[in-house]
Amino acid sequence: MSGARTTVRWPLHAVLLCLWFAASFGVVFFARDLDGVVAGWPVGFWFAAQGSVLVFIGIVVFFAWRQNRRDFFLGAAAPAPIDPSGLHRRFAIYLFGVVACFLGLGLAQYAGLPKPWIAGIFLSLTLVLYAAIGVSGRTTNVDQYYVAGRRIPAVYNGMATAADWMSAASFISLSGGLYLQGFSGMGDQPGGLAYVLGWTGGFCLLALLVAPYLRQCNIYTLPDFFALRFGGKWPRRIAALAAILCSSTYVVAQIYGVGLITSRLTGLHFEIGILLGLGGVLVCSFLGGMRAVTWTQATQYVLLILAFLLPVSWLSYQQTGNPVAAFAYGQQLAKITALEEQILASPAEAEVIALYLDRVQKLRAKMQDVDVTLKAERFALRSEIQALGDTSAQQAAVGRLRKELAALPKDADTARAQWTRQINDYLERARALSGLNPHTRAFAGDPQGSEQEVTLFDHSRANFLALMFCLMVGTAGLPHLLTRFFTTPSVSEARTSVAWSLVFIALLYLCAPALAVLVKYEVMAHLVGQPIDALPAWMAQWSRDPSLLAFSDVNGDGLLQFAELHVGADLIMLASPEIGGLPYVFSVLVAAGGLAAALSTADGLLITIGNAMAHDLVFEGETDPVKAMRTVMWSKFALLVVALIAAYAAAQRPAGILYLVAASFSLAGAGLVPAMVLGIFWRGTTRAGVVAGMLTGLGVTLYYMLSNLPALREALGLGPAGMLWWGIQPVSAGVFGVPAGFLVTLVISSVTGHKENSAPDFRF
Repeated sequence: MSGARTTVRWPLHAVLLCLWFAASFGVVFFARDLDGVVAGWPVGFWFAAQGSVLVFIGIVVFFAWRQNRRDFFLGAAAPAPIDPSGLHRRFAIYLFGVVACFLGLGLAQYAGLPKPWIAGIFLSLTLVLYAAIGVSGRTTNVDQYYVAGRRIPAVYNGMATAADWMSAASFISLSGGLYLQGFSGMGDQPGGLAYVLGWTGGFCLLALLVAPYLRQCNIYTLPDFFALRFGGKWPRRIAALAAILCSSTYVVAQIYGVGLITSRLTGLHFEIGILLGLGGVLVCSFLGGMRAVTWTQATQYVLLILAFLLPVSWLSYQQTGNPVAAFAYGQQLAKITALEEQILASPAEAEVIALYLDRVQKLRAKMQDVDVTLKAERFALRSEIQALGDTSAQQAAVGRLRKELAALPKDADTARAQWTRQINDYLERARALSGLNPHTRAFAGDPQGSEQEVTLFDHSRANFLALMFCLMVGTAGLPHLLTRFFTTPSVSEARTSVAWSLVFIALLYLCAPALAVLVKYEVMAHLVGQPIDALPAWMAQWSRDPSLLAFSDVNGDGLLQFAELHVGADLIMLASPEIGGLPYVFSVLVAAGGLAAALSTADGLLITIGNAMAHDLVFEGETDPVKAMRTVMWSKFALLVVALIAAYAAAQRPAGILYLVAASFSLAGAGLVPAMVLGIFWRGTTRAGVVAGMLTGLGVTLYYMLSNLPALREALGLGPAGMLWWGIQPVSAGVFGVPAGFLVTLVISSVTGHKENSAPDFRF
């Protein structure tokens, strides 16, 4: 370990960690009791959506200021050797260029330029920009490739980190998840504001416990720390495998987002969109490593934050007269609560629900003897077609019947699977508010209700806290995020960079709940109850993909009911410009912003995986200059292979983006954080303890996830339902893996401490 030493101030750490715990877990645990309304805001909702995030920012900023000030007086903080004036000037020119390009395309649309041309020009310009940065930043220098020469100023590294962090899940799916899940999720399935709290509160752990101490080590990759701290081969190897595992899960979600956005922007097939977007990723990460990726991500942040803030600000201005959405949307919460009560009391909604339940009964009757049912339906449709004949007057009816015949399941197994999915869909839609919780209510169930309602409330709250815990701890352990802070000139710059990162990230996370609320009000107030044939044109456009939007007149009254409308999570952000009535160029900007979010995270993840495979597994941290150059080439080759594998996996359209991302947090938290934190703060941590702890954390987390995976259980003949521990959902498996990793590391280190050198000279 080299570089200036940074000292641990335990009283400061303890006070700030207690404040972090109170602002997150304390507020959430009692959120149902914080039911008062202040200045139009439900207190519990405001704290979870905004108040706690502001506290987290204060903690990180205060810690960086106090610790940097103390290190400066102690002579431990090295000054940044970079004059940022030239960077500021170039960045200002870039910002001006983005605005000018956007305005130019807006004028071109007004002048009559076709929409496909606008989309193609914007997409081409952004990809060309990323490629130009990648080409100009190309390098085979080890320092430049792995850590950008450790010359990135804190503010720009914070911007790049924010872009790296705000992935497709944050940009595309978070607002939609909040729209569907409200405060806490649906039933005992956690979600909602757990993502906002988890993904911001984790930066407190990152700042206080991890980032500055790893930067002090002057390492290239996270597994380098384990090799430096504990020696031997296995700590590095297991850390590298853990980094590959959690990053691979994460990168598939990002490539999926790349395909989704690119196909929407260009009209190409999803798979072609994946390959097109992947080219933009590889140009930067393959050629220039962290040097090119850093500056690409800084430029991508500008696009994605503008793309997010402009539509939500416009919607806020339309509905409240105030464009600052994060401050203004509170007044819409009371209106949504009133609209929810109207929907619950609506006879038309009750009629639709009854019709869904009737469909469920008919499908269950059909499933009693699937073979007989299929034969009878085929015979009936063929008889109708023959009876109509081939007269031109009956061609429309004959065509419709032939489509119905072709749509019938081919065999009994296909029919069972298809009808089971339909039954589950109808049952979900037949629930009150289509299965959604009231938006501002913390947790499902009722702590004062029946035994079943109390149990549901306890499970809902426990799952919310568990998911929030996994997201927070996982944030402190994600290798692609930690590596970003290795690029700063000094330890003090690393602390400052964490603070800048959280500030830039909070700009989006404070507005994501606002977008969900504003769109939900728009749907409930201006779409529900409207004639089906008078709905806005954007609904017909987006309903081409039923997973994003679907609606039908179930009860035949000619009006749209809330239960007749299905909204996918990814629609809310992508369709926000159309919902607000903005020109098409804003839709292109949103698509480009989503593409930037997915590409920026994919860049960082692919570099992390490639480096872990080549630098840590194959060459095991080789420092010889000649061999190190060869390591860079192997890293590039590994990056290319992983990118192609991830593209193939994403093309299979796996589970939702949010679920895949949340799973990677559990894996990172359980596999890396216990060993890393104990290795930093406890000199008694041993190599055997770390190896056992990492294997245990990963093993427990993977077992709980896989043993409750329906597809795997069905393949192994274990039945559809797994065994939940204390009702915790598999997405939060890290809540078991993290404590297990800490416990095993502590126990084994205590037992083996007298036999093994625990690096007594390794101090921070």
